[in-house]
Amino acid sequence: MALYLEGKHHPQHALMPRVILACGERDSVVGYIGGHLTRRFDCEGELQYLYVVPQRRRSGIASALLWLQADWFAERDVSRVCVDVEPDNTVARAFYARHGAVELSSHWMVWTDIRGALGER
Repeated sequence: MALYLEGKHHPQHALMPRVILACGERDSVVGYIGGHLTRRFDCEGELQYLYVVPQRRRSGIASALLWLQADWFAERDVSRVCVDVEPDNTVARAFYARHGAVELSSHWMVWTDIRGALGER
């Protein structure tokens, strides 16, 4: 992730700036999300990472992280945001769909306006 933030790990069409946001409990990180600006698929932003430790899944952490990332995009006037999701990852696809993303292709989902995810809090 350090290489990603420094721009040395460079996803296709990725632009700067990039961000990683984390959620901690006590002395541990229990989840994180990351994204960047992009030109891929006519998107302005791309969600690169979203992870929550297995024992804390379905606790609202992923949603809270997504809202923080959506805020970050909105602060940069980014609305169209894409995310790469494995076609057989039904849990992730359902999560993103609940938060307003729609299918772009077999591997990609997109928010036509990520700020729509902000209204779900």
